Amino acid sequence: MIYHTPQPEAALTQGDLVDDCPLVYWDGLSSDAETELHSVTGSARVVILTQACDLAQHKAARVLVAVVHVARHLADRGILKPGVIRDQIRCHRVYGWYFLPAGEAVEESVVDLRHLHTVPRIVLDRLIGGGKRVTSLCTPYREHLAQHFATTYARIGLPVPYETAAGP
Repeated sequence: MIYHTPQPEAALTQGDLVDDCPLVYWDGLSSDAETELHSVTGSARVVILTQACDLAQHKAARVLVAVVHVARHLADRGILKPGVIRDQIRCHRVYGWYFLPAGEAVEESVVDLRHLHTVPRIVLDRLIGGGKRVTSLCTPYREHLAQHFATTYARIGLPVPYETAAGP
């Protein structure tokens, strides 16, 4: 079992999927120096990335979340090719994207680990209190997501690939 539905009174934890989370975005991001930047607000489904222990011990007043997209919508908009989702992301071979299979309350989805936000915990607690928690990842799947997130940001990129000796 990948997902479970926590009791409505259950505390916020890592791996929770929450609907209608208010987020702030920057609009006008381009290489054009003349473009004026301004913030816009919206809402999205998110997954909680902050460590479960920090949430349980109330050590996090702000919670790290990543935006969750329905996989079909990413393919329909041309952001990701269906074959890439099926063959690469689903198998967790692409850094920055994490596949979530369909479940009772979830369509096949992709977590964008490069689209991160910090949200005040009180906002997420209120959303959960209002019934906006969709589901939660079970262990070891939430730890697998956390590891993929860590690997996305902790990997060391080399400036050029190693040179190889010419073989026979």
